[in-house]
Amino acid sequence: MKRKIKHIYGPVSSWRIGRSLGLDILGGKKKICNFDCSYCQLGNKPAFAFKRKIFVPFSGVMNEIKSLRKLSVDYITFSGCGEPTLAGNLGRAIKELKLKTKNKIAVITNSTLLYKKEIRDCLKKADFVLVKLDAASQEVLKAVSRPAKGITLKNILGGIMQFRKEFKGKFGLQIMFVQDNRSEYKELALLAAKIMPDEIQLNTPLRRSAVKPLSKKEMTKITEYFKNLAALKKIKIISVYDSKRKKTKPINIQETIKRRGARN
Repeated sequence: MKRKIKHIYGPVSSWRIGRSLGLDILGGKKKICNFDCSYCQLGNKPAFAFKRKIFVPFSGVMNEIKSLRKLSVDYITFSGCGEPTLAGNLGRAIKELKLKTKNKIAVITNSTLLYKKEIRDCLKKADFVLVKLDAASQEVLKAVSRPAKGITLKNILGGIMQFRKEFKGKFGLQIMFVQDNRSEYKELALLAAKIMPDEIQLNTPLRRSAVKPLSKKEMTKITEYFKNLAALKKIKIISVYDSKRKKTKPINIQETIKRRGARN
């Protein structure tokens, strides 16, 4: 009998976190986000989500996990069709997974809600949190991330800095470079130096996207600048063009492509 898997996708070979089994507790039917990033692999859909709520009862997700044969993964990762911190049961989901599985938990977030204590508290239960920062100015934030009304770079940076002080797990900073923010790479490097993450991940959209990726030459220049900045010398810095991926085979190709998009 074929299993019906709706909320789990992968495992995927992630250049950022290794072999990752994705969990989508946003429903998987439409994009639920407070950003409409120009490079989003889910396509450009301007319908914004503002309030946190429970989109998927986590008991159903746990039943799917239990139905799987034992998978060798580096992380179970909360990501999916939008911004995972908009799910009202994210904290409970992380806690339950930690109790019932032996896997490490990762969360990929756009950082917009980190200024809220309730969000920081639920993310503290994770092993690895990857926060997004794609702009060093409000103008570029609007061009690249295209946020919902009321979202400011000031709040995003404040939330990231506060969470960095509180979080005891592995802390990653991810930056997606496109044409609209390439000129801010020096300013973004300085912000990264203030944040002082455990790891900096420099990305450009190699999956199908409405915008073109930066070339390997351009990304190498940016990566070298980050690595040569004195304050970042001791921080691990990786680039999408230079990283190695572990081989893996998704259990559900269509659900995986729906959330991650296809490579060019």
